[in-house]
Amino acid sequence: MVAKRVPSILPPPRHDELLEILNIFSSISEHENLNLDHCQRPFRSPHHTTSDIGLIGGGTVPGPGEISLAHRGVLFLDELPEFKRSALEVLRQPLEDGKVTISRSAGKITLPAQFMLIAAMNPCPCGYLGSPDHSCRCSIPQIHKYRNRISGPLLDRIDIHVEASAVKVEDLQNLERGESSQSMATRISDCRDIQQERYASVTISTNSLIPDSLISEICEIKPNDALLLKKAMKDLSLSARAYNRILKVSRTIADLAHSKYIEKIHLLEAIQYRSLDRKII
Repeated sequence: MVAKRVPSILPPPRHDELLEILNIFSSISEHENLNLDHCQRPFRSPHHTTSDIGLIGGGTVPGPGEISLAHRGVLFLDELPEFKRSALEVLRQPLEDGKVTISRSAGKITLPAQFMLIAAMNPCPCGYLGSPDHSCRCSIPQIHKYRNRISGPLLDRIDIHVEASAVKVEDLQNLERGESSQSMATRISDCRDIQQERYASVTISTNSLIPDSLISEICEIKPNDALLLKKAMKDLSLSARAYNRILKVSRTIADLAHSKYIEKIHLLEAIQYRSLDRKII
């Protein structure tokens, strides 16, 4: 439910982005289903039985797969460990490069694939690990086997890991409204404006696209905070890729708070978003 609402809080696609989206969808029959009146970004939610070709694209005549159809929008993978390992591994290059190259006997094409990946999974096979109301029936080896269906390199490329606890009945029956999508969209739009102003002189537009060569300059942190991040890297056994992504997320959290600099509280929050990197016991 949350994933399906993400497009509603994202800024509408710019004119050039909309042309890219239309160009991809024009090659398939689904272009009629695009919501052009509201100019919302694409939302794709393939089933976990989807093949490698279904995700990455291909066929006798190479065509776009789900990752290209989600270009400039959201790709949602529910029950992530249920996807074939080979299908998940094809996501690694597009998540890194924002494009995918398909080679077939009929030809070779490179398609854009710059999407936001949102994935959901249970904490363990039975789904009750960490629940205060139910006892988990899974053994530690079973939990490890379940989580190992998702490779470390793929997890490294996912910026934010969060645990969503079960919703209580009292909360479902609560008539008090939370923050509206319109309010969230306004905050995100303000954050995007900050980033576009920052990157006016370079070719990128958002923090997620910061090249490694500019991370130390754009995502500068204080010496004491650098020691804190060093300890977290060691304790969680994080990779260099995860290190850079923590800094990018910290920069975005600071932008949402309208802070010119990355403060300790922003860095701590970003570190907390690496929950799947922690040991089970």
